[in-house]
Parts: sequence; C-alpha cells; structure tokens
Amino acid sequence: MTDLPLAGFVAVSAVLLGIGLFGILTRRNFILLLIAIEVAMNSAILNFVVFGSYWNSISASSVEGQSVAVVLIGLAATEVAVGLAIVLALNRSRGSINVAEATTLRL
Repeated sequence: MTDLPLAGFVAVSAVLLGIGLFGILTRRNFILLLIAIEVAMNSAILNFVVFGSYWNSISASSVEGQSVAVVLIGLAATEVAVGLAIVLALNRSRGSINVAEATTLRL
C-alpha cells in the first residue's frame, strides 16, 4: 500500500459514512437521497480495500478486500439504475420527486 497509517484511511471512511448518514436522514429529494446512499456505500468500499491491502502486507498475497469492493461497486451501479427508474416513475405519476410525497407504492 502506501506509507500512510491505517487510522487515516479509517478516519476518512468514518467521515464519509457520517456524511452519508446525515444525507440519508435529512434529505427529502430522492436524487440527493441516492447520492447520500452512494457516499455511505463508498465508505464501506474504502474500508474493504484498505483492510484488504493491510491484510496483504501482513499475510500472504490475497485479494479478498479488493474482490468484495468490485462486487460492491457493481451493487452500487445496480442501485443507481433501480433508483433512477423509481425517480422517473415518481416524476411521471406525481410530477415531483419529493420523498415525503411518495407515501404509497401504488403509482
């Protein structure tokens, strides 16, 4: 990895998770809510990569953290596609993408 300490990466990841959770709890716009979920998910991806790389420097060469990160990136892309489809359906049916107005699943 680099000469940077593990605690620095974990601190950055904790800050990203805090920003993501704050955005999830306070946003009313569905697109901003999706962005906040992505920020929180990127925090988890950063943790997997950092701890996987840290584990590689201690033990034999393995790529578990990086492979889980690739799967999570694919999951994040799927989440964005489904989320944007929901946003388009809400906008067509209600004319707004406000989360508070989307109280029922029936379009």
